[in-house]
Amino acid sequence: MQIDFARSDRSTLGVEWELALVDRSSGELAPHAPSILPALRHLNDDGDRVTHELLTNTVEIVTGVHTKVGDAVADLERSIDAVRAEAEILGADLMCAGTHPFSQWFQQQVTPDSERYETLIDRTRWWGRQMMIWGVHTHVGIDDRRKVLPILNALLTYLPHFQTLTASSPFWVGEATGYASNRAMMFQQLPTAGLPPQFDSWGDYESMVQDMTHTGVIDHHSELRWDIRPSPKWGTLEVRVFDGISSVAEVATLVALVQCLVDDFSERLDRGEELPRMQPWFVRENKWRAARYGMEAIIIQNAAGDERLVVDDVRDLVTRLAPVAERLGCLAELNGVETIIAGGASYQRQLAVAARNDGSLKAVVASLVAELRDGVTVS
Repeated sequence: MQIDFARSDRSTLGVEWELALVDRSSGELAPHAPSILPALRHLNDDGDRVTHELLTNTVEIVTGVHTKVGDAVADLERSIDAVRAEAEILGADLMCAGTHPFSQWFQQQVTPDSERYETLIDRTRWWGRQMMIWGVHTHVGIDDRRKVLPILNALLTYLPHFQTLTASSPFWVGEATGYASNRAMMFQQLPTAGLPPQFDSWGDYESMVQDMTHTGVIDHHSELRWDIRPSPKWGTLEVRVFDGISSVAEVATLVALVQCLVDDFSERLDRGEELPRMQPWFVRENKWRAARYGMEAIIIQNAAGDERLVVDDVRDLVTRLAPVAERLGCLAELNGVETIIAGGASYQRQLAVAARNDGSLKAVVASLVAELRDGVTVS
């Protein structure tokens, strides 16, 4: 099987942001996407900018192609403003987190008349219906197909950094889970989700897709919902490990971090350098540690098994990437990493809100709505 990889300019950006609709009075998830989306068809004149997702409580915002993080974020904000205006008519607010703090999965409606979603639910049943989760996906353009898999393998060494900074799902159907990212544990239950294999060549990737297609596991490579995956249609690498991100500024920060890392790896490949890579079992352990402990995770740094507190490692990473960020025009956004560390990741903020309000998860939803609308207030 031959899989063509589209031409893409180096380090160009695209972002997909899944937003939840919640009832303004109760804080419960609200199934209003089918009512909202028809009023926003005009936004899709130059491509899908506002679309449906698996559940009717979700609207996905998609940017065009950009070179700078600031432009991609401004694109997101324009679409969010339009969605919010329509949601307000129906008495709904927008929020984003990896999971909703208390709504019940079995009360949510699957988007109707979608063969793709019907097939997914028919195959995955109970686990598929549990996918009451939200995320942010970042695409970064790769200018040479030969770079795709080495960069993917190298990005896996930073997967716990991504997961820690965006961890935003400490609650599940009304219960504190003890995990910073319960979404990470939930999503990997789907048979084609979770960590990607580490391939040595594009031919190995094509062979795997051929095997999966031949045996009926997938019909198309786009059904491989890995945490990081090639996106051949767009000529990008797509980072999908992020929990739902609660604020615009945090989205900008994580998009900048991914863009800088990918561009740095691309530059190093051009110089003939070999990129870092870790054993799959180390990558798997790092994912679990980040999901469980968040900012307090001690992660495995390299193939030698050296370990370090993830917060310390991410601070040094930002310092190392500063010249790259300056060249790409996203230094201010990248420096937002320190703001996240100082103010707490979303999971920490949610737990703190619940503690201040006698365990009220409705108060947590209200705080998430406020963060998306007004930004994060660091106390």
